[in-house]
Amino acid sequence: MGTIVEPLRTLDWNDVEAVDSATRKAFDHLAGNKYLLRRALNALPHNPDLTPLCEHYDILDKIVLHDDPESGIRLRLHIFGPDYIDRPHNHRWTYASNILRGEYRHRIYGEAKLNTSIDVSMLRAVHVRHEQVGASYALHHSAIHAVVAEPGTVSLVLRGPAINDRFLVMDAKTGQSWWQYGATQESLEDAAKKRMSPQRLEELTALLGEWNLI
Repeated sequence: MGTIVEPLRTLDWNDVEAVDSATRKAFDHLAGNKYLLRRALNALPHNPDLTPLCEHYDILDKIVLHDDPESGIRLRLHIFGPDYIDRPHNHRWTYASNILRGEYRHRIYGEAKLNTSIDVSMLRAVHVRHEQVGASYALHHSAIHAVVAEPGTVSLVLRGPAINDRFLVMDAKTGQSWWQYGATQESLEDAAKKRMSPQRLEELTALLGEWNLI
């Protein structure tokens, strides 16, 4: 995967157009060479640097296929479970995504000041997309968005270096918002709760094979 990431190391990840152009080339290369994903997944259980980075939640799994500590770039697979609905949020980094399977409804919101005093009820989507197989996009770290995914949707994600140490999550139902922080500020207990088990990784690898994605 190093050859995929190499051209991205010199990117200005604040330049979303440049990120979109460069990551599309990377996604196209991976789409045409499924064996690269298969090889990375098969090697993952034996990589003590990557396995602790893989995360399992009730509605989402995140598999880290490559981590470049020097540049902060990561390549991940996201597998969405049943009833996946995001709260509006931004990210700590700019990222690009490519849909391999399934689809999701993608809401992108207008500009807002990112602080916990934000009036969540005033958030309005300014762009709504249906991200389907083959679609890719890049999103700046300051953008507020939310996703409603079909079960079994799979996406490839190339995330850039972390720009901030926290991101804001907004709950339209309660009107509340709060900051969430990166892994370096998590307790060992919280990190352990979301760490993916070897059994779950094996199950997901088998599923990806059944879906002919690797």
